[in-house]
Amino acid sequence: MKTAIEYYFTSLSPYAYLGHHALTAIAAEHHTAIDYKPIKLGKLFAERSVLPVKQRPQARQDYRLIELARWSKKRQLPLNLHPAFFPADPSLADRCTIVLQQMGQDPSEFVVNVLAACWSKDQNIADVALIAQILASMQLDADKVIEQASSSEIEAIYEANTTAAIEKGLLGVPTYVYQDEPFWGQDRLELLNDKLTE
Repeated sequence: MKTAIEYYFTSLSPYAYLGHHALTAIAAEHHTAIDYKPIKLGKLFAERSVLPVKQRPQARQDYRLIELARWSKKRQLPLNLHPAFFPADPSLADRCTIVLQQMGQDPSEFVVNVLAACWSKDQNIADVALIAQILASMQLDADKVIEQASSSEIEAIYEANTTAAIEKGLLGVPTYVYQDEPFWGQDRLELLNDKLTE
């Protein structure tokens, strides 16, 4: 059994949205599991002295939009460059992802639906009702998952994921770690594929 790909991300990341289908396709091609590790991105940014998007120099903000538009076209995914609910608190969605993985469920469908909610459907991923709707659409017990997501056990895993990302020297999300080698950004997925092919 191959080592799993550790997938460090947050449910609010446009680059996680753009790379998600490519990541799952690569993992499937190589018969490799994905270990979903949502993190508290604000805490990682603070550790790395990285400013939130809207506090960065205007030139960096402008170029970010150019890159997002390019990758939206390349990945053939609709993307709203100015979503109605950004930034929004991703913590509930992130913790629900952890719950699903702890339950032995593949979180992939949930994650991509949450990412799309923000980046192509102008929905608020901090809204408990929206998260419940996404879970219910997957025939999951939404109330049970959301209740578990509020537990101290899940919060501890969320915090541990964040600590691990900091200790591994990760710079941002999404970052894919395979055999202790980090690949930062969905534009590095082809390099991850090369690594898996070795």
